[in-house]
Amino acid sequence: MNEPLPEYMVVGEGHSTLVFLHGLGGDHTNWQPQFAEFASDYRCVAWTLPGYGLSPPLEALTWPNLSDMLARVLDDISVDRATIVGISMGGYIAQQFAADYDERVDRLVLAATSSEFGRGSASFSERFLAARLKPLDDGSTPADLAPDVVRSLLSSDAPPDAVTNCVASMSRISADAYRAALRCLVTWDFTDHLHDISVPTLCLAGADDVTAPVAALRALAEGLPDAQFAVIDNCNHLMNLDRPVEFNRLTRQFLNAH
Repeated sequence: MNEPLPEYMVVGEGHSTLVFLHGLGGDHTNWQPQFAEFASDYRCVAWTLPGYGLSPPLEALTWPNLSDMLARVLDDISVDRATIVGISMGGYIAQQFAADYDERVDRLVLAATSSEFGRGSASFSERFLAARLKPLDDGSTPADLAPDVVRSLLSSDAPPDAVTNCVASMSRISADAYRAALRCLVTWDFTDHLHDISVPTLCLAGADDVTAPVAALRALAEGLPDAQFAVIDNCNHLMNLDRPVEFNRLTRQFLNAH
């Protein structure tokens, strides 16, 4: 792979590295509360998905290609091993990377994600994709859709800057890039490969999340060889911004234990 590297940022100078992978409507700025918490102890890295923002698109947006590009980002900053923290779609990439590059992963934190999109239902995936593509085909942009999408993914009492952050990040995505990501998203089907992930893993669910329900995270944890499972109360999908204090506490507790 010789395609150009995506946009990424590095904060902190710790000996160990945390890599943060955002979700479908996000970018690297979604991890500000985590940079503030962890940069004093860790080297924190966050990318913007290829095709989003200033990141050049991949010729083919597939899970193996995203995994390979993440390996190239780590090469670019001379990081041999890292802990990968992925939320939602970023959790898909984290799982793929941990299976493809086991020797480069210390631990995983998988938040608001699953081992298969749409619980493995092809008909659900088709309906989901058609419903998400229709507004784009009708001329709307991600910026037009962002306020309603973000409201559905955060609690009503989420920190005000969480709403601002998420609307801004989604608004920076082009319609073409969002289409490509949606088409990639619905292909996720990794349940049969979970045994390829050997590292300690924390699976985090939001109690009020209907996008990645508690049951999906519990099933993910049960399917992994070395995983623990926790639920954040009164929490919606974008948990690192919705309930940053509790997300950071559980993540740090896991890091300290492993």
